[in-house]
Amino acid sequence: MAKTVAVPNEPVTGIEQLKSQPARLMAFLKETRSEMRKVWWPSWAEVQSTTIVTLVTVFLFAAFFWVVDTIFGNLIERLLHALTGH
Repeated sequence: MAKTVAVPNEPVTGIEQLKSQPARLMAFLKETRSEMRKVWWPSWAEVQSTTIVTLVTVFLFAAFFWVVDTIFGNLIERLLHALTGH
């Protein structure tokens, strides 16, 4: 969870900002490491199975759209030939 930052009343000078950079960087890296420990990573078997499902689905949709495109293309071509008398 992100921490709130108090805004100082007096203006912060460039030197003060420069001096606070290492501490801010370290805090960011610690928070990032803490959040990354909470991440759940899938197993190799899960990665393989979801990849296979994705690839099969993509090829099925590609085949479906190829069939639909071919049918509509032939229908439109026949319609145009019929309307133009060729």
